[in-house]
Amino acid sequence: MGAMDGDERGTTERVLTLLGLLQQRQVWTGPELADRLGVTPRTVRRDVERLRTLGYPVEASHGVGGGYRLGPGQELPPLLLDDEEAIVTAVALLVGAGGAVAGAGDAALRALTKLDRVLPNRLRHEMRALAESVESFDGGRTPVDADVLMTLARACRDEVEINFDYPSGSAVRQRRIEPYRLVASDRRWYLLAYDLDRDDWRTFRVDRMTDVSARTWRFRPRPAPDAATYVQEGVASRVYPHRARFLVHASADTVRAQIPASAAAVQPHGSELCEVLSGADSSLDVVLMHMVLLGHDFEVLDPPELGRRCRALAARLMTAGAAFAPVPDTGA
Repeated sequence: MGAMDGDERGTTERVLTLLGLLQQRQVWTGPELADRLGVTPRTVRRDVERLRTLGYPVEASHGVGGGYRLGPGQELPPLLLDDEEAIVTAVALLVGAGGAVAGAGDAALRALTKLDRVLPNRLRHEMRALAESVESFDGGRTPVDADVLMTLARACRDEVEINFDYPSGSAVRQRRIEPYRLVASDRRWYLLAYDLDRDDWRTFRVDRMTDVSARTWRFRPRPAPDAATYVQEGVASRVYPHRARFLVHASADTVRAQIPASAAAVQPHGSELCEVLSGADSSLDVVLMHMVLLGHDFEVLDPPELGRRCRALAARLMTAGAAFAPVPDTGA
């Protein structure tokens, strides 16, 4: 009897592992699943039938590109989430509740409540702590269409190409891309993708994308830059015609607390120095002013003409304050 119980337990664990694999990726071949589960393709077919009996619509197709996939059913079946996925899901719902997805607030809060009911005790306290922080997600982020966001998220997961219209100057042009990652800033959603027509990586604002559609053409992921870093540097620097780099005599954590992520990218240089990248549409004077007001010593690294501009502005400021006695610099 004990051996039979062990066999049943092993079968149950294997079927649940199979379900988790089918939820991770769009298509698996039989040999791939057999290799991951450590069983024969025949056992995989039997486990697939067990899932179908439980109500999971597992589809099977033959030929090139064929395999097993978890299809849509009449009802939403249970999902398998590990601890990290459950917490990430909670964070995503909180973002929706905070207005990042247009019209999603009520639905997100209902979903949060349901998720809280079934979470293990070890995660429930963390989940409730996150729920209590919903008030901190104010309405400052630009809303995006929920369907667009989900289409992009699925395309990133399934590694399929995307078509959409996007403004470029005074015109709107169609773009054809390989989506890589969605990145949320303090104000907007961005998509890091490989632009097939421009043969390079690009960052797109999700709220500016229209007529978004996923294609059936799959792609093999390319070596990609770090998504968050690339998008932040693009938003803070690369999109501007005038760009500057500074070496600041303060830690990266200190400076990040003073500068919004959308205004500058901050990279550490040891424990007490950091590099700041920022940009401007017309003149770097405004960037220079903000650097001065941070209250730290700093040096201009690039461009050279900005260093010369510093000397000119310093002379002008000295002239403006020549009639007054110097006071100690308190860093205020």
